[in-house]
Amino acid sequence: MLSHVWSGATLGVDALPIEIETSVEGGMPRYTVVGLPQAAVRESRDRVMAALKHNGLPVPRGAITVNLAPADVRKEGAAFDLPLAIGLMAATGEELFDDGRLDDFWITGELALDGTVRPVKGVLPIALQAKKEGRRGLVVPAENASEAAVVEGLDVYPVETISEAFDLLAGRGEPPEPYARDLDALFSQARRHHRCFSDVRGQAGVKRALEVAAAGGHNVLLVGPPGAGKTMLARRLPTILPPLTTAEALETTKIHSVSGNLNGRDDGLVAQRPFVKPHHTVSDAGLCGGGVPPQPGEISMAHHGVLFLDELPEFKRSVLEVMRQPMESGQITISRARFTVEYPARFMLVASMNPCPCGHLGDPRRECVCAPGQVQRYLGRISGPLMDRIDLHVEVAPVPFEALDGKAEGEPSEAVRERVVRARHRQAEVLKASAADPEESGETSDAPSDAHCNAQMTTGQVQERCALDDSGRRLLKQALERLGLSARAHNRILKVARTIADLDEAPSIRPEHLSEAIQYRALDRDSWGR
Repeated sequence: MLSHVWSGATLGVDALPIEIETSVEGGMPRYTVVGLPQAAVRESRDRVMAALKHNGLPVPRGAITVNLAPADVRKEGAAFDLPLAIGLMAATGEELFDDGRLDDFWITGELALDGTVRPVKGVLPIALQAKKEGRRGLVVPAENASEAAVVEGLDVYPVETISEAFDLLAGRGEPPEPYARDLDALFSQARRHHRCFSDVRGQAGVKRALEVAAAGGHNVLLVGPPGAGKTMLARRLPTILPPLTTAEALETTKIHSVSGNLNGRDDGLVAQRPFVKPHHTVSDAGLCGGGVPPQPGEISMAHHGVLFLDELPEFKRSVLEVMRQPMESGQITISRARFTVEYPARFMLVASMNPCPCGHLGDPRRECVCAPGQVQRYLGRISGPLMDRIDLHVEVAPVPFEALDGKAEGEPSEAVRERVVRARHRQAEVLKASAADPEESGETSDAPSDAHCNAQMTTGQVQERCALDDSGRRLLKQALERLGLSARAHNRILKVARTIADLDEAPSIRPEHLSEAIQYRALDRDSWGR
């Protein structure tokens, strides 16, 4: 007999429908899987047969042919075990499957030899695609249920064994209730942070710079001696960023889903902006994605969040240079001979570094022991083009004892976040109206079409939103000539100045806004990196 079972396969962060056609005929025993199956899929035969036998379910005999359609897409992983087993039982003539119930469901899950259903990667993209295809329900491993249930309008049925899946799909016994999640409660809980800006004593100037960065989505470099609080400040940046929207949370969660980071988590949803801190020994593929099969890298895991690179000069230069293109486009493309995969990578880069190898250049408490050549070689590990893509360069000075010993707390994150949210709201409204007419805004094909903050403005939008008066143009010209800035740095100064004006609720950029933006380019020099 012939059976049809539906499942899904991930490609990048999206999923595509997979039809599993199973034919069981008389003749010499054989088991053939076609449709570009990779090793884990071909090995499913032994897992499926053992699971059926140990659960007292019918084990098919004869010539078995399984086709995974479409046949030109590579099928990887063990997520096809459960749908293959259901397809085999349906093809042996089980009458309980003849009422068309299998057409209402997508099925995914790995099988243990005893019939236990184990969790798999990429369940959220599969759930989203199943809903898009108009399916009524999704059968998933119990540990993946919370992840799949965030998709509204789709019935999610968790199963722990192959017998439970068989009873559910065959309509045996009392029908179970679909797994449900309270998304409002998840988002409400995600807005509560255990860190706060009020924990940081002193550093008022750095806090102001981080508020500007958060309001406009700008990249930041913190430069200061060890122990000045760079990491502490960076870890609190997500607490002042706007909360994730539902669409942003689903997009971010899809990346973590295909990486397998959600297996076993009770929440099943990344409802809080990610904070990703890779070690400086990370490889190109580890940071930007790659491998066989391709997996998202750390920059994609930080999508809609913060990527923190501590001790920036310690990262390999080749790793940092690979990151330049994703910082501009908001996505990373991984090309292979047979296919191309794109992963989203729109993140805020926050980097920190010492001013010199010993870390005490300019430190009033300790003397620097580095020779000028050592300092130059240390700074030269970061290229000029990468520095151009960092909007704010902030010097972090050591905190004096009086500030550390003080009793008064600083401004809490909630108060700062309210100002950031208001500024982001104004930016989103203006940029949405500008994007409606791409010719007027000067938008190009590689510019982000869903820009919602000043850091993502196109060149045309910068010219439209960041117009200066005569005094502002003279001030900017003087700064460009003194610092030897590039055209990219010129645009980024204007973007930061526009963000400062948004925080002040000013309709245009005033000289004081421009002056503050220029001071955040203090590390720009003609000799940087030489």
